[in-house]
Amino acid sequence: MKIFKFVLLLLVITANLVFVPPSWADAPKTPRYASNPDYIEVSEALTEALNTLKAAKDSPDTAQNYSPQELHKKISQLEFQKYTLETGKPWGQCRNETGKTLAVYGPKGKKAADSSYENALYFLADGQTTEHKWDCDGIFLPSDIKATDLRATDQPSEELTGGLAVKIVDGTQVVARANPDTGAVEFNVPTAQVFQPGDANWFVPDVTQAYIDSQLPNAPTEEND
Repeated sequence: MKIFKFVLLLLVITANLVFVPPSWADAPKTPRYASNPDYIEVSEALTEALNTLKAAKDSPDTAQNYSPQELHKKISQLEFQKYTLETGKPWGQCRNETGKTLAVYGPKGKKAADSSYENALYFLADGQTTEHKWDCDGIFLPSDIKATDLRATDQPSEELTGGLAVKIVDGTQVVARANPDTGAVEFNVPTAQVFQPGDANWFVPDVTQAYIDSQLPNAPTEEND
């Protein structure tokens, strides 16, 4: 009888070890992208846009201010940005097709290690793409350059006047082009944020495109460019 009880006890212990998850198991880890400021902002903007769309359907007054087609487009852009941040690379890439030198933001090198700014300015030659895995944070627009604001929000796009910094979403390749008719800089994807001087810990100088063009290109680039 004692042997039977002993064997039964062993079977119960074995069953608990095999079928019951141990109480000391690691808790589910928070996804890497969940703490990304870009992801948080896009998620909040998406929620706001969805709420605006719902309000436009329920309120005639709100519906007059927003076209369903425009809201649908913005929501689709936000959803795609959110998906990109969840599944893409934790770095961005910039390509210059403006016909001029492009100033871009990237990781601080050894020479800028003591700088108080979050990142550093680099110069990307026309026709060049920043290096694979080198995180291009954004693009600087000189004081005499205009651009189209394509931020994925529920607000209509508007013309931007430099100097300012345009932040890009991680996991995307941003292509900057000059409009052949207006000369304004245009981007192939919506931007994450637009910083005026003092809005963020980014260096946003008051210089013209001529000054940028006078700088030697120094941004790390793809070898095949």
